[in-house]
Amino acid sequence: MQSIKGKKALVTGGSRGLGKAIALALANEGVDVAITGRNKNTLEETVNEIEKLGVKATYSVFNVADKGEVKKEIETLINSFGAFDILINNAGIAAFGSFIEMDEDEWEEIVKTNLFGPYYVSKAVLPSMVDLGSGDIINVSSTAGLKGNAVTSAYSASKAGLIGMSESLMFELRKKNIRVSTLTPSTIASEMSKDVLKITDGDPDKVLQPEDFAELIVDMLKLNKRALLASASLWSTNP
Repeated sequence: MQSIKGKKALVTGGSRGLGKAIALALANEGVDVAITGRNKNTLEETVNEIEKLGVKATYSVFNVADKGEVKKEIETLINSFGAFDILINNAGIAAFGSFIEMDEDEWEEIVKTNLFGPYYVSKAVLPSMVDLGSGDIINVSSTAGLKGNAVTSAYSASKAGLIGMSESLMFELRKKNIRVSTLTPSTIASEMSKDVLKITDGDPDKVLQPEDFAELIVDMLKLNKRALLASASLWSTNP
């Protein structure tokens, strides 16, 4: 396996939960990390934790669903922090309710954040990866994108769309030595999943933890550059 020490990574939604676990796992491998989010205070706190691991860290406050903000802030990050070797499209939101009753604006916001967000961020980061002649993009989808369920229409639609976009991008970019992978985890214990666990009577201590998923991402990035794990599902053993 190759070392990823000294590389630069961008983790969207990196200030808490799954994104924070990913950022810290990368930092433990010697990766300089930039994180994004919408809360300046939590971003600053996480950057302080990352820096204690002996790597460089920074943050940017923006909404991934806002095309203008994404383009401006990613350009600023690249100019100040350097071109990114790794992009983890992790930022996402969820809300659950019946198709008929869910507010149309809420349905649209979920799709814009979970599908258009990774599109906007990838589009902003990719030119510099192409210039470098290498890179890794990991898109965090969900098992809900593999199979729809009652009350998950918006979330499942957004994550299914991300799977399709990500797979197409994988075929397009591997010829440029850029690896694109799609991960579809089952429920991970986090602030975002608490409603799902209530609905399913799930035990937060028995489902996947953010650190489990972060370990998988690190291992994928360490694969020899000739190897590409295009997609993978990670499930709780006995939730």
